[in-house]
Amino acid sequence: MRALLPTAALAGAALVLTAASPSGRAAAETMSFFITSVGSGDGANLGGLAGADRHCHTLAEAAGVRGKAWRAYLSAAARDGQPAVHARDRIGAGPWHNAKGELIAKDLEQLHSEASLAGKATSLNEKGEPVNGRGDSPNMHDILTGSNPDGTLAVDTLDTTCGNWTSNAATGRAMVGHHDRTGGGARPTSWNSAHPSRGCGQANLVSTGGNGLFYCFAK
Repeated sequence: MRALLPTAALAGAALVLTAASPSGRAAAETMSFFITSVGSGDGANLGGLAGADRHCHTLAEAAGVRGKAWRAYLSAAARDGQPAVHARDRIGAGPWHNAKGELIAKDLEQLHSEASLAGKATSLNEKGEPVNGRGDSPNMHDILTGSNPDGTLAVDTLDTTCGNWTSNAATGRAMVGHHDRTGGGARPTSWNSAHPSRGCGQANLVSTGGNGLFYCFAK
């Protein structure tokens, strides 16, 4: 009986620790925001908004987060009789948390303001891992959005959405944000609207400090 006491005591201590601290699984299940750990592999050709949404869903499911409606944070231009799409209108009302259960923003107003908690330390991928930023090798801080700082479609005389996320050509371009909120461009500290890419192909995106990654939000 004496030999069993230490084991029982250890088991009891383990139960106390488990009850006292939230599990990684529980935190992951609250996840409603992440950066894709991988892109399409075909530059900014994501298969349109529908293809990007599927990619978000597939990655979330693989990470063990099921039963949520995921939307890619991407804007798209009016085309073929369809109206323009604004990224902010696709993602619900919030709040949003990362894979560690940390708050990113309580609502759309905070998300698109300087009070947003998005940044390198909190803008994690679906596995709860940090994404390379400026100063890391390779730098992958350019995140595809096609959006203005307020989450509406970025409009220019040139393309800002790589043909509504169907192009992998060297021509065209996409508006990108800096998930680490540092770097170059007109708005280097913007998580969603820092500068345009140099093109839409995978090599083009990599050359400006990206890898074809994008944000995913659960509605």
